[in-house]
Amino acid sequence: MKFKIKKLLSSPPKTLALGFLMLILIGTILLSLPISMREKSSNIVLDAFFTSTSAVCVTGLIVQNTASHWTAFGKAVILMLIQVGGIGFMTVATSFFIFSGKRVSLRERLIIKEQFNSNQRSGIVRLSNRVIKYTVIIEVAGAILLSLYFVPKFGIRNGIIYSIFHSISAFCNAGFDILGNSLIGYNEAPIVIYTLSFLVILGGIGFSVLREVYEIRKFKKFSLHTKLVLQSTGVLLFIGFVLFILLEFNNGATIKNLSWFGKINATWFQAVVPRTAGFQSVNYSLVKDSTLLVTIILMFIGASPGGTGGGVKTTTIAVIVASVISVVKGSDDTEIFDRRIENNIIKKALAIFTVALLLVLIASFTITVLQPNIRFIDVLFEVTSAFGTVGLGVGVSDHLHVVGKLILCFIMYVGRLGPLTLLYTINIKQKHKSIRLAQDDVIVG
Repeated sequence: MKFKIKKLLSSPPKTLALGFLMLILIGTILLSLPISMREKSSNIVLDAFFTSTSAVCVTGLIVQNTASHWTAFGKAVILMLIQVGGIGFMTVATSFFIFSGKRVSLRERLIIKEQFNSNQRSGIVRLSNRVIKYTVIIEVAGAILLSLYFVPKFGIRNGIIYSIFHSISAFCNAGFDILGNSLIGYNEAPIVIYTLSFLVILGGIGFSVLREVYEIRKFKKFSLHTKLVLQSTGVLLFIGFVLFILLEFNNGATIKNLSWFGKINATWFQAVVPRTAGFQSVNYSLVKDSTLLVTIILMFIGASPGGTGGGVKTTTIAVIVASVISVVKGSDDTEIFDRRIENNIIKKALAIFTVALLLVLIASFTITVLQPNIRFIDVLFEVTSAFGTVGLGVGVSDHLHVVGKLILCFIMYVGRLGPLTLLYTINIKQKHKSIRLAQDDVIVG
């Protein structure tokens, strides 16, 4: 038994996968307690498991209304799961190690490295400390700004609670809300819309990017990774903004009847949140199918590596696009910002994209077969939202049968870990060949 546990924890990806699974199970137990819910549901354990998975994987998909179903204790558990799931359980553990004077082992450093998807082997503990520091500063600042609106509206006690909860939920890209109807009705409250949207962006670009922006502050001196993250984030925000306002401008169920100020606020917010935070300033069950498709693409891309969001990541898509451009140009090398990208990185990007696409399509197909009464595009939207750990929904999750909900839970779990990390946990041993096989050609396209 001891040998099996040791073997299970033999690699950082396995430890990471098991750690998140343990967090989910602990959350499930706590949320299943009578003290956590106002009234019993028909599937207490399943609802608790789904909610715990969604919180740990910082997704935001729900099967029970967070504001009305869960008690103060239940909401506190959800918030704790969001925080630990967002910055990573090893980050929290490392801070306790340092505080207690315990030395962080090499194995623990490797797990942290895997958690942040970092290429650096040195300074990992220092990075972990910075993550805690940046998280506290940004979330406190966000809560203070939100309190300027929530305290006058809901009173001191509730206003402070709402401010803290939504600041943490936004920075961790979780999208859980305790307002009852997400951000619908807040399009004329710019301090709420823009505070939450910038918290989402800061959480989604990655902690290494935050460090470089804070310490270097000059774009030309940034690393290639940081340049790529900032540029791709800006491009996706612009595309999302333009397409959403064009597609929904005359939709009376979403933004048509809002003032110009409200239209701009709602559009900006919905350009930001598909990048893996599931707050809604409009009802997504009422948007056009074309808008759903655009949002599906944005959710699939997701946030950036090392951040609190999911998806295949902005840099993955940027590398694939650059590779396609190099093929069109007839160039032997893939170049970005006057730097050549190694073929191994391109292969990894293509592998991530392919595995993710297959997972989303297979899960969507399976749920559609099990419940043919639900439109395929709605199922695809919900599954992509789960994989991207976004949390935007069109009301599918709470209508799914047990198997459908478990499939969504699995997809959320994979989305939080990353598809390749999950494959690494299988640990398929590959023998290194001393002889390379003869090369041959295959006709493609």
